[in-house]
This record gives sequence, C-alpha cells and structure tokens, in this order.
Amino acid sequence: MGSKLCPKIILEGTRLTFKTEICFALNEHPRITGPRKYRYHSPLISAEWCAFTNVPWGRGLINFLPEEEALAMETYHTWARLFELQRYYSWIVDRFHISTRMYQLMNHGTDYPFHWLEQRLKPLGFRLVFMTRSEESFEAARAERLKVSGNPGQYNDLAVYMNEQMLLRRLVGESILPMLEVDISDNSVPQAVERIADWMEETGGLWAED
Repeated sequence: MGSKLCPKIILEGTRLTFKTEICFALNEHPRITGPRKYRYHSPLISAEWCAFTNVPWGRGLINFLPEEEALAMETYHTWARLFELQRYYSWIVDRFHISTRMYQLMNHGTDYPFHWLEQRLKPLGFRLVFMTRSEESFEAARAERLKVSGNPGQYNDLAVYMNEQMLLRRLVGESILPMLEVDISDNSVPQAVERIADWMEETGGLWAED
C-alpha cells in the first residue's frame, strides 16, 4: 500500500442532498487529496453534465432518451477505460451509474444494472457514498437552494425527490461497491465531509493497491 493519496468516490443521491457542495469540499480536503498551498485542476466529474444536447438543462448520461442508449453506454465504457488507464489518481464523481438506473427506471421503465461497470470499478478502489435526508428536511434545503438556482422550477415538487430517494436506496443496496450512507438532514456539509474522510481512511479507500 503506497502513501500516495488517490481516493475514488462516487456520490449518489437525489437533488437537494448537497452532493455537489460535498464533492467540491472533498476535492480540497487535506485528508482526502493532501495539503495544498495553491489551487490546481481537480478531477471532479459528473454524469449530470447535459452533454448530449446543445441546450441548457438538456439531456446527458442520466436522462438520455431510449434512442440515445448506445451513446450513453459508449460514454460509460469510455469513463471506465479512462479510470483504468489512470488508476493511480483521485477521482470524485458527482452522480454516476446509480442515478442513471434510477432515472431510466422511473421515466422509461428500462433498467441498466451496470454489473459490468461495477466489476471494473471495484478493483480500482471506487467507493460509493449515498447522500440522504429526512422527508421533513427537504423544505429547508429547497429554500437554501432557491437562493442560487438558475433553474428554480425543478424544485417545485419535493415528492419527486422523496420517491427518487426511495428507489435510490434499493439500487444502492444492489451495488457491489463498498458503501457509506450519510444523512445530510442537518445541512452540515463540513460534518458530512469529515464523516466521509473518516470512512475512507478506516477502510483503506485513500490509497490504491498495487
């Protein structure tokens, strides 16, 4: 086991669970990526990028249409190969294949189990963090998000997120990746980050195996 820090973390969860804020905080945390005297490019990626369409809040790796399945699967294969080629680096992912499964099941009735993907991710040391919150805490989280959101309409119906969280819980339970569930009902990003850092350290997830 080397001393070089190269954690690989996938954060999953419905919207309003502060995944993006936590990803940024993890990417600058000295226990996760080491002490830094200056900022530099960090490997923070997301399946939520709407890269399949030339419009804001368009389609991408999560919400693709059935006719875009081949494009989506090729993209996942490309990410998997990139991770394999650069296994001794840190990767922090803001939503990935579990979110794709959830969206496609709920909106198109199609399941993509992604067994092949997880079988490639697990030997690389990828770990899964499932961000959750209590139903009663969604309202306060929405109020906070509306202060900065460029697309506030997506937060009108909180029942959607509660239903998504229920399905995500089942799908996360089917994953073969090591998993930690973190409750963000208190809206404390620093506490969530410290808990993730503790778990990564305790389980050996900060370093790559040769």
